[in-house]
Amino acid sequence: MNVEENNAVEENRKSLNFIEAMVEKDLAAGRNDGRVQTRFPPEPNGYLHIGHAKAICIDFGIAQKYGGVCNLRFDDTNPVKEDVEYVDSILEDIKWLGYQWGNVYYASDYFQQLWDFA
Repeated sequence: MNVEENNAVEENRKSLNFIEAMVEKDLAAGRNDGRVQTRFPPEPNGYLHIGHAKAICIDFGIAQKYGGVCNLRFDDTNPVKEDVEYVDSILEDIKWLGYQWGNVYYASDYFQQLWDFA
């Protein structure tokens, strides 16, 4: 291979970030039956900010890149501060960013199970 061809190969080679490297290692090891499943766990006690948008892009983007699914798991553990308005806003923001979730879960649906485990 000449220098020009070698440079072209190097330009086409994309390095993985540490998250992608871990996902690919798990996939190569056959973990989770080769499925990629991520989650975004917002607390429905306010509107999302730029940090949430970054997390959404990482969580949903990794799932999308590897043909997986990203679920929402609302961390609704403080009912005094939480409101349906925030849940609806979070769902709209995720759609606005161009992503679609798999399933929607609420931590409060599992309180009894968690209590029983304790």
